[in-house]
Amino acid sequence: MLHFNMSKSTNSVFKSFHTLLYIYISFMASLDGQKSNETPPNHVEIPVGAVGVEPKANREILEEKNIDYSQRANWVRAAVLGANDGLVSVASLMMGVGAVKEQMTAMLLAGFAGLIAGACSMAIGEFVSVYTQYDIEIAQMKRERENKSIRDGVSEEAEREKLPNPFQAAVASALAFSVGAVVPLLSAAFIKNHKIRLGVVVTVASLTLVVFGGLGAVVGKTPITKSCLRVLIGGWMAMTVTFGFTKLFAFAGI
Repeated sequence: MLHFNMSKSTNSVFKSFHTLLYIYISFMASLDGQKSNETPPNHVEIPVGAVGVEPKANREILEEKNIDYSQRANWVRAAVLGANDGLVSVASLMMGVGAVKEQMTAMLLAGFAGLIAGACSMAIGEFVSVYTQYDIEIAQMKRERENKSIRDGVSEEAEREKLPNPFQAAVASALAFSVGAVVPLLSAAFIKNHKIRLGVVVTVASLTLVVFGGLGAVVGKTPITKSCLRVLIGGWMAMTVTFGFTKLFAFAGI
């Protein structure tokens, strides 16, 4: 029966995580697609087969080598930060509650409250941050136009389209947080035994932290092992500190 419950919990966690991750990646891909479809100024289409044009295979190799991965850094950072924050904060919150309460309901309610509060906090914080950046860049554009430091061929609308969208940033941040936060919730939802439930939460959270670290490294073309270890150790520290201090306060009668 215990093996069946753990298998059911694990399958449910990874199915739900896969679905949420697919939704988030699709959302971020749609944002990148909107930007990549824009035709840059003074862009000239060169017909395939024209004299001096490199073969398609060579062009693709050159394009791959010339990709500026720093342009991916912003949304990769936001995605990894949001998902990692959701996973670590909710898992740590559940571990803290589990240190003093054995009831499954108490852990789940605490985790769910952490998911809602954290997603709202991330969305509002990202919205305010990006909107502040948006206002600063708009003001800078107006000053540059008044000083005629920008060429006349670039319209103001085209410049505005390149600016970050606060609403999209808020939605992406909240969604990334929710993807991470739902993992420990689902892992604990089907385990009745208190000690096993805590172990499952730590195990599933650790595996997911490794996945998040690996995804960030693959997309950003950085060392995978270093990224995974950094994320994993940080998550372990957060869960250990939360569990330890809550247990200490419980022993002290606070």
